[in-house]
Amino acid sequence: MKRATSITWEQLKVGAMIIVAIGVLTLAMFKLGEAANLFAKHYQLVALLPSVNGLRVGGSVTVAGQLAGTVSAIEFLPPDADTTRNLRVTVEIDQSLQQQVREDSRARIRTLGLLGDKIVDISPGTPRYAVLPQNDTLQVETALDYEAVLVQASGAVSDMVQLTRDLRGITGGLARGEGTVGQLLTNRSLYDELNGTLARTNTLLTRLQAPNGSFAKLLDDPAMYQNLTGMIGSVDSLVRQMRSENGTVGKLLANDSLYTHLVGITSGADSLLKQLSHGNGLASKMLNDQQLYEQLTKTITDLNAILADVRKNPKKYTKGMITVF
Repeated sequence: MKRATSITWEQLKVGAMIIVAIGVLTLAMFKLGEAANLFAKHYQLVALLPSVNGLRVGGSVTVAGQLAGTVSAIEFLPPDADTTRNLRVTVEIDQSLQQQVREDSRARIRTLGLLGDKIVDISPGTPRYAVLPQNDTLQVETALDYEAVLVQASGAVSDMVQLTRDLRGITGGLARGEGTVGQLLTNRSLYDELNGTLARTNTLLTRLQAPNGSFAKLLDDPAMYQNLTGMIGSVDSLVRQMRSENGTVGKLLANDSLYTHLVGITSGADSLLKQLSHGNGLASKMLNDQQLYEQLTKTITDLNAILADVRKNPKKYTKGMITVF
C-alpha cells in the first residue's frame, strides 16, 4: 500500500520551530563569539612574571579596562638567579587594538572586584613610543598583592581585638573602683572632698577679685602700673648713668686702667712676698731664721729686765753721772 506524501500542518510547525531554534542558537553563538573576540584577528605578546596566583589559561586580557583578548599560555621558564621572571605568560590581543599597546605600556595582574578572577590589564601607550610587534615582550608593573593586604588586615583585626580586651579590662577596673579615676567614679567621699576643694578654690578666687584686695589692685588699679612704669624708668636711667664713661661706676666697667693698676699692685705684692720668703734681707731672716728670732727675743727680755731694775733703783745707774766743778 502506497504511503501518503503530503506534509501535515503539525509537521510544518515542528520544522519551523527547529529552524528558528537553530537560527537563534547560531545568532547567540555569533554574538558570544563577537563579545569574546573569537572571530577577530589576534596577535600575541609575552609578559615575564614572578608569579600569577589565580591567573589561568583562558583568562581575560584588558586594555585600559576594556576586554581585548585572552591568556593563551602560561609556561615555566628554566630556573635562574632572576626570580622576577619565573613564568612566561602569552596573551592574544585583538589586532585592531595594536596601536594602543606600545613600548611604554605596562602589564599587571589585577582582580575583577575584590575577590574576583585574575586578569591581565595593559595600560595604553603614548604616540612617542613604537607599537609592540608580534611576540614582543610587555613591560610588567608590580601589582597590589591582595593576599598581603589581607594578612596585614588580619593583623590589624588582631590588634583591634586585643585593644578591645584591654579597654574591657580598663572599664572593668573603673567600674570596680580601681585607681584614681575609678575612685572618682565610685567613691562618694572622694567626690565630696573634690567638691569641697573646688568650693574653697572658688571662695579664694572671690577674695582675690575683691576690689579692696592687693591682688585686685594689681589687676585693676592703674596707679600700681604707673608706679611700676616709673620705677622701671628710674632703673633704666640708673643703668644708663652706670654705663656712662664719666661716672665712677662707668669707669670701673669700661676703663681698664684700674685693672692695670691692680695687676701691677698684685705683681709688686707677689714680688715682695717672694723676697720676704726666699730673700737674704733682715725681714726675710726675721721671718725664716729661728735662731735670729730667739736672739731677738732674749735681747728684748734682757732689756725689759734692765728697764724694770732702772725703775726700781735709778740711783744705781745714775750715780757718778752728775759731776760738780
